[in-house]
Amino acid sequence: MKAPLCLNRLRRRHNISISSYLLTVSFITFATVLYFEFEDFTCLLRRPLSAAARRLHVSHETQTEKMHLPFTIQTTNNACDIFAGRWVYDESARPFYAEQHCPYIQPQLTCQAHRRPDTAYQHWRWQPHACSLPSFNATLMWEMLRGKRMMYVGDSLNRGQFVSMVCLLHRVLPDNAKSWETFNGDSLTVFTAKEYNASIEFYWAPFLVESNSDNAVIHRITDRIVRAGSIKKHAKHWKGVDILVFNTYLWWMTGQKMKILRGSFESEMRDITEMETEDAYRMALGRLVRWLEKNVDKNKTRVFFATMSPSHGRSEDWGGEAGGNCYNQTGPIEDASYWGPSTSKSMMRVLKEVFSASKTVPITVLNITQLSEYRKDAHTQIYKKQWNPLTPEQLANPRSYADCVHWCLPGLQDTWNEVLYAKLFFP
Repeated sequence: MKAPLCLNRLRRRHNISISSYLLTVSFITFATVLYFEFEDFTCLLRRPLSAAARRLHVSHETQTEKMHLPFTIQTTNNACDIFAGRWVYDESARPFYAEQHCPYIQPQLTCQAHRRPDTAYQHWRWQPHACSLPSFNATLMWEMLRGKRMMYVGDSLNRGQFVSMVCLLHRVLPDNAKSWETFNGDSLTVFTAKEYNASIEFYWAPFLVESNSDNAVIHRITDRIVRAGSIKKHAKHWKGVDILVFNTYLWWMTGQKMKILRGSFESEMRDITEMETEDAYRMALGRLVRWLEKNVDKNKTRVFFATMSPSHGRSEDWGGEAGGNCYNQTGPIEDASYWGPSTSKSMMRVLKEVFSASKTVPITVLNITQLSEYRKDAHTQIYKKQWNPLTPEQLANPRSYADCVHWCLPGLQDTWNEVLYAKLFFP
């Protein structure tokens, strides 16, 4: 199937019959009473935000504004910061699903299938200090998504979160009522729930703006170049989507200035300049905000942005042994103030500045950074598909090829979707 035909087919999902609408409203009312756990939301709400949380907090919706956010079932008190908390070991409630029961997980993330010896990383539950997260209910979410499209846009970390969401949701669907398809040279992946006429999608755009790394299959390019202000190439695939979840960070962190193209990649004469990473990041996020303000109806669409996902490449950073990294780590970091060197506070400040300036489209920031900083144990390490044969030197030293960037599934990224679920339906 050609990509344009796919997109046209997907965009026909906005016309819902009156009877389906009334059925959905009735179900939501019933499900809210049935599944809404009052104690989850009647938090103590007495604890003020920490200084760090206040500095990095981006969303400023009032209670009145939150009531008008699309997909809202019930609003909660702003004093309850679900991103400030601790990890609790809970074998009875985690994981949500078994790795072998979700056939959509890429081999890069199937740690048990690749003989990871421990499973403790699957059993940690995020517990906010002042309240609890709402119970994730897949049937309720499908009802809320009936006739809708939800899309994750970004890099492989966002793709991991997309796959996590599919794993969380596909379990309640019969095998003959769901499909998984790829389009546009694998840039677009679509999981469809046929009964609900709804889809969860992923679109590959590691910089959000156009770049020389836009090929979803072949993109390991060391000399990365982004095209200044060019977002339409990608954004045409996002137009009309009901829930957008963006991320971009890792690909900017080259340790060098970013190369910016003025003009076209097809031009023989390329005008390329260099820009400080923070300035280039600001340019890209600003372009995203302008596109959203022009093309998104805030009364119908929700927009989220996931903050940076940390890596754990040096065990000395958390007080571990010299020369180590995430390899063989089996538990979280217990220091509540830990903030590793892989996550840039200056880039976080840029994010805050740009999104705070958006006046017409509310952008809900999913501040997954701090809660993920603690999870040195949750990376894929060496337990994943290796795309190239390992050398004898690597085999002799597993730390040398451990992946301390991506995350095993099930695992941490299920928590990212738990907080997304909370902010989407119970902001």
